[in-house]
Parts: sequence; C-alpha cells; structure tokens
Amino acid sequence: MALSLMLGACGGNSGPGQTPAPGDVPPGLARFYHQKLTFGPCDSYAATEAQAKQFADKTLTCARLQVPLDYRNPQGRTAQIALLRVAAKGEAGNRIGSILLNPGGPGFSGMGYAATVADALADSPITRRFDLIGFDPRGVGASTPALDCFTDAEREADVTLSTLNSGVDDYTEDETRQVYSKCAARSGGADVLANVGTRDVVRDMDVLRAVLGDDKLTFAGASYGTRLGAVYAEMFPQNVRALVLDGAVDPLTGTAARRLVQFAGFQRGFDNMAAFCARSPDCPLGTDPGQATAAFQQLLQALIDEPIVTADGRKLTYTAALNGLVLPLYSESGWPAVIQSISALKAGRGEPLMLLRDLAQARHADGSYGNANEAQIAIECLDEERHTPEEESAMKRAVFEVAPFLATGRPVQARDICEAWPAKPTLGYPYAVDIEGLPKTLVVSVTRDPATPHEGGISLARTLGASLLTVEGEQHGVALIGGNACVDEIVADYLIDLESPAPDSRCTLQD
Repeated sequence: MALSLMLGACGGNSGPGQTPAPGDVPPGLARFYHQKLTFGPCDSYAATEAQAKQFADKTLTCARLQVPLDYRNPQGRTAQIALLRVAAKGEAGNRIGSILLNPGGPGFSGMGYAATVADALADSPITRRFDLIGFDPRGVGASTPALDCFTDAEREADVTLSTLNSGVDDYTEDETRQVYSKCAARSGGADVLANVGTRDVVRDMDVLRAVLGDDKLTFAGASYGTRLGAVYAEMFPQNVRALVLDGAVDPLTGTAARRLVQFAGFQRGFDNMAAFCARSPDCPLGTDPGQATAAFQQLLQALIDEPIVTADGRKLTYTAALNGLVLPLYSESGWPAVIQSISALKAGRGEPLMLLRDLAQARHADGSYGNANEAQIAIECLDEERHTPEEESAMKRAVFEVAPFLATGRPVQARDICEAWPAKPTLGYPYAVDIEGLPKTLVVSVTRDPATPHEGGISLARTLGASLLTVEGEQHGVALIGGNACVDEIVADYLIDLESPAPDSRCTLQD
C-alpha cells in the first residue's frame, strides 16, 4: 500500500459508467435502471446453514438484480446481484425508503446481515420507517457468477495464503500464476475477475437504488462497507441521502501503510487480551502480560513443524490456528474463546482452535466452504496496490515488527498473491477526496477497534466532512447490531430525520 498513487476510477469513470447528473440514467444503462424486481421466498438463496435457518422466515423476500458484468460494455455479459428485503413494519404512509446494508469483508454476504440487523432493531423506529435491503456484492454468496478459486480439499489444506503465515509457505511465482488461472477457470472467466472491484459494486448500488424507487441512497456499511459508502459518495454524490459508515477504512492510506496500522491494532488487541488473561493464575500465557507475546509465539510456532491432529483426524496447522485466533480478537467478547483455545493448545488439544478456524473460514458441517475468503482475494486484487516480491516481503516483515505475536520466526520471501492478475487495480489511493455537493454523512468509530483503528475513522470523517461519533471501548464496529442505546439513538435520528450529532459526541460500549 501507499507505494504508488492512482487518482480517479482507473478506466471506469468514462463512457457508459460515468457519473450521471441528478435524475439522469447513465448512457446505455436504461434497461438496467428501469428493470422490475420480482421478490419471492428466500429459501433457494441460502449459502450457509445459518442462512438456511434465517431465510426460512416467510416475512423475508428475495430477488435478483441484473447488472452489466462490465459497465464499459453494457450490451455484453450480465451479473445477477442477490438481495434480501425486510419490509418496513410501520404504516405505508410513514415509509421513508430503503436502507442498503453491507457488513464488510470484502466478501461478506449482505443478505444474512439484513436479517440480523432486522432482529437487532426489532423495536427501533428504523425498521418501522425503512425497508432493509441486504445484497451480496457481485461475486459474493448467492450472487452470480460467484467467485471461486480453490476446491474444498484445497481450502481444507489452507492453501489460501495471507499476511498471517508468511515465511511458512509463501507462494512461488508459478503458484501466483496458478492461483489466477484457477480463479478465472472456476469463477467464469477473466472478464469476471476484471470486474469485481469496489467501483463495480458501487455502480451496482446505484442501479439498485433506482430500481428500488429511491431518488437518493440511504446506506449503512461496516468495516469494508465504509469503503463502499465512501466511493459511492465520490462517484454519485448527487444521489446520496444518508451514509452511516461504521468501523472505517482510511481512504487516504495506501495498502502497505494501512496494513501496518491494522496489524498494530491487532497487536494492541492481543496485548489487552493478554492483560485480561493475566489476572487469572491459570492464564495459559502466564501472569506477566509483558511475556505473553513470547509465550504465544512458542506455542504457535511449534505447529509449523508439528501440527496437532484432532480427534476426527484433521490437522491443526500454524495457518489454521492463526486463522482461528485473529477473528475473536475483534472484540472483548471474543477474549474468553481465545484464552480457552490457547489453554487447549497448551495441553496438546486442537479442537477449540479448529472450531474457531472453521467459523473464520466459513466451513460448513459437510466439509464444504463458503466463498467469502476467495471473494476477498479477487476483490482486493482490484482494490489494493500491486506489490513486487521485494515490496511484499518488506511489508510482511514490517507487519511482524508491529504485530510480533503473529511472527512465524522464519525468513520472509513473500509474493503478492495478485502478482499474476492481468487486470490492473481500479480503486486508486487516495479516494473519496474533494467531493462537492455531498450531504452530511455519519462516521461511527470505536476508540480501540483492533481491525479498523480509530485513526481511520477520524480520517474518513475529515475527508468526507462527516459528523464523527466516537465510541469508547474495544470492539470492531457497533452501529445497527451492537445493541448500544446511545449509538442506536444517534444513528436512528440521523437516518430518519437527517439530524447529525453534536460535534465531539461520544458514547461508551457500557451504555
């Protein structure tokens, strides 16, 4: 990240995809903007066991939105965006419109998220005044064509590589080419992989806004969803009604610099968890928080050469263990699960960590996998800055310096997994700057958010000229499903009445 600077939409802000004037339909896209949605039962849209239970609710309805696969060629192939609607519960005359929702990732399903938000806000005026619309971004979940790079057997073997395990099993140049070839073959072709970036999704969001009958977009996005909201503000400022951006991705910071800030946040989260653990005499990391990182390294690095075989014959590898441990660090509520898993690991048992790993990797009970992780790879290949092997290795060494609890203890000679992608990145850094005519937006930021540090929320609010709601606590995101009365009231006032909070407004997670 931050190794090169690209401005604008990189090949996407001209021709049929250009930003329209207020009320206009971009040239060549009338058939998409004027389509009619057919809503019906959601059962066939479920991509996971959890969604199958959620989507059995007959009050939920689902549909598919047709969009161009490539907005520069609207007469070519199309993609189908799966979406779920939770209808407003109030009287029809009081309905304001729709709220589009995105839970982050990139690669997370918005359909199940909408159902979850509806449950969390069951007694809120928000669900009385708005339809909630969750959509699976192109390539994700139930949307088609779906991104798919690895077989279930390869996923079980943890072949998808990340910053977390660099130095253990880094990709070779030939393997990066194989990754691209597999992704293209299994996802529907090179043109699919060239058109799944954030700017493509944002154009889909504008089509969806119009098809739902909303003159202006009301959107709530968490984590990566804040990037979708910010880029929408950049590309379609005249079409914005309200944006709630929670757990912000910094729009001014490129890939490498942002990774360092993020992983420094994870180290703070680990340190805070270790300090909490150290209050107990049986803490598996010991009672001295200053020695917790070293104790953790000793336990985890042993798995590089000697994975633990679980009772059902699966192998808990170093990569699997880290994949399981990082996600619960997103919130204080996850610390007991982390501590319990480390205790089991210290006793030679890998089952608790394997369970956490399976949750993080979207593994189903039958051994199959969801596509969130593969979608993240393909989307980030278009969103993030492309690195040479020297740049990627330097970044990952720097990551281990700011987050030593993740260090492998092995030499790092890394390659960018996107190295062989022929399509160039299309996001550009910085983005969402110098926007004219943007209505007041709302950024919500938790002070000790380990995944999207508070500095990013401050930066996004300043960049958009948004109101900033600061929330004291340790958690990744809080709006809509956090159950915090202070936050919920401020967000509801903004979404319903467009009432921004006072400057320097603060809530705490204990409220």
